[in-house]
Amino acid sequence: MYLDYYELKKFPFRTNPDPKFLWFGEKHKEALSFLKYGMLKRDGFLLLTGDVGTGKTSLIRYLLKSIDASAMIATISNPMMPVMDFYNFLSEKFKLDNKFADKAGFFIRFKKFLLKAYSEHKLVFVIIDAAQTLNHDRLEEIRLLSNIEFENQKLLNIFFVGQSETETILMDPRNKATSQRINMSYQLQPLDEQETIHYIAHRLKVAGAKRGIFTDDACKKIFDIADGIPRLINSICDCALLSGYAKDRKIVDPILIRECQIELRIPIGTIFI
Repeated sequence: MYLDYYELKKFPFRTNPDPKFLWFGEKHKEALSFLKYGMLKRDGFLLLTGDVGTGKTSLIRYLLKSIDASAMIATISNPMMPVMDFYNFLSEKFKLDNKFADKAGFFIRFKKFLLKAYSEHKLVFVIIDAAQTLNHDRLEEIRLLSNIEFENQKLLNIFFVGQSETETILMDPRNKATSQRINMSYQLQPLDEQETIHYIAHRLKVAGAKRGIFTDDACKKIFDIADGIPRLINSICDCALLSGYAKDRKIVDPILIRECQIELRIPIGTIFI
């Protein structure tokens, strides 16, 4: 709707994760380096956490596009599916060409698959998204996957990616056996004020903007409202561009941002999480 008005080629502030728009601030650079190092280290579990909307999924998608093409990766976005569905999902992702009726059959076939991958020097990873939904029983199932070794070498790396409460779940004494195997962890923090300004400018540039559209004061207002959460920043910016188009305003200022705060029903003086 507003693309031609602002001379944009793409919608810059869609809320669905898109690696093309990923902005590499210091926090995201650190997180990406952490993830890549964890993939090369190959010695167990890795944990990436962050509040809702901080960009965890976008980061993972970018990572998957940038790693060695020979790596084999299964990403599970619904880890609490019925247990045999969980194992058969892995079977399908890793092309084991079999549907299993019991765990024993799956583990026998999966171990052969991992040993073959190891002999061919291929890396195998399971990424558990929405890890904050895991319970003790499912964590135990996942831990069993990590028990498959060859000459003390882990054949499978498992990444937990979830909201901040994932850490609380792992601290439960019942989950000690799993938490002790997490060798690396990183918490993705919200953006600060200057990062928010750069983030907005970056997304506009990727979308084809040829000029500044948001004033610095508008960006600072967005930061105050969104508390540095990229997903909410996107929602506010998209609303501001649409409102600016409707009101024939080429520049987005704090007044437009305040109107969008009201329109989006974002509470005044509270932090969005």
